[in-house]
Amino acid sequence: MDPNATVHVVDDHELARNSVCALVESMGVAATVYASAEEFLESYHPGRPGCLVTDVRMLGMSGIELQERLAASKIDLPVVVITAHANTPLTVRAMRNGAVTLLEKPCNDNDLWDAIREALDQDERQRAAAHRRRQIRDRLDSLTQQEREVLDRMVAGKLNKVIARELDVSIRTIENRRHNIFRKFGAESVAELVRLVMESEADPD
Repeated sequence: MDPNATVHVVDDHELARNSVCALVESMGVAATVYASAEEFLESYHPGRPGCLVTDVRMLGMSGIELQERLAASKIDLPVVVITAHANTPLTVRAMRNGAVTLLEKPCNDNDLWDAIREALDQDERQRAAAHRRRQIRDRLDSLTQQEREVLDRMVAGKLNKVIARELDVSIRTIENRRHNIFRKFGAESVAELVRLVMESEADPD
């Protein structure tokens, strides 16, 4: 769990949000509270590690609408939804929006903490994957145009002699460019190279 993570608690009931905050802080994790979704959106800085715990029914924007606003803004902040009015359509909507889970009020402290811990772990995994994708894209950017032409054809499964014919160069030239590609990627096989390229294209930031 990232030691810099913060749990953002959004609930228009002061007692409820302070109760969640106290639980989080008792576990050694920082927490901030907000009386509305609007207040959270005004204060939150995307990119910081953490997760969101939000009530559903609030004055103004609901917790589900907040979740959808974050998704529309491509903010991958894991969300734990809590509500005193759970029903099947609400649960389905929350989970389709990517909620870690939906808990009914009053929440058992152990269940709530387990959900928050899973959300924080998910955030850490997402950040690690995003960092890795950026590293791979940096390697892609380090290729020359000629090397990228060869890489694209390698990923498409083409043999050296076919690539050489398509680019109108010698097989020796293709082999040299392949060598440079493997060196820049730190890859040892075409399979690994293909996997890295596919990973760089997944879930763009």
